[in-house]
Amino acid sequence: MIYITGDIHGSEDIHKFSVSCFQEQKQLTRSDYVIICGDFGLVWERNSPHDRYWLSWLDEKPWTTLWIDGNHENFDLLKEYPYEEWKGGRVQKITDNIIHLCRGSVFDIDGTSIFAFGGAESHDKQYRKLGRSMWEEELPSEEEMETGRRNLEAAGWKVDIVVTHSLPLHIQNQLFRHLDYGKNALNDYFDEIDQRLDFRLWFSGHYHKSIEFDKKHYLIYDNIVRLNENGFERIYPLSEYSRDI
Repeated sequence: MIYITGDIHGSEDIHKFSVSCFQEQKQLTRSDYVIICGDFGLVWERNSPHDRYWLSWLDEKPWTTLWIDGNHENFDLLKEYPYEEWKGGRVQKITDNIIHLCRGSVFDIDGTSIFAFGGAESHDKQYRKLGRSMWEEELPSEEEMETGRRNLEAAGWKVDIVVTHSLPLHIQNQLFRHLDYGKNALNDYFDEIDQRLDFRLWFSGHYHKSIEFDKKHYLIYDNIVRLNENGFERIYPLSEYSRDI
């Protein structure tokens, strides 16, 4: 089975993986996957007992954790992990059971094709310090975006699932026009992908909301959903998606 959820921000929002919240985990194995849509935040501080504790806690969960990067990651530390190929795409294994899905890859996970592309622009830059709490790599390079195009071309511009941290620009503008998210090359890129790609579902983190924009695009935060042949079903919490902002 494949599950999808939103940001965990290190240990701040990791509570949703507790047994009391995510009871279904009792039946899961390493052949089941939980995908985090950015702001993983547990590769943050070198030699941190706090990070080591929570990485170990997550590593001991019965499933395999997959994650895309958000804007709140320590990219200097992350790039020290070696790259390898896994299920058709490029990854970095933080542990054997915690795997970073690299930008622009298309993965085949148990017959489900997934396009993964992390990154977003911090809209609170005035409160952050470059190289300490913010990194230039939070936005992708042209090479990373071209890698995504090339991999989607190889897939015939058709996948089942898209997981990103930020949104296509036209959706972000409709939902958050009153907030200062701004315009950047990544949101424009996602507009391009959204127009060209044949896909079933697109999940984005970043905005700390759980919203059904339409029948294909979903913002996800604390919620955990399980993919199925008809789309997905909510595992935690059990309330319906809200269209309210």
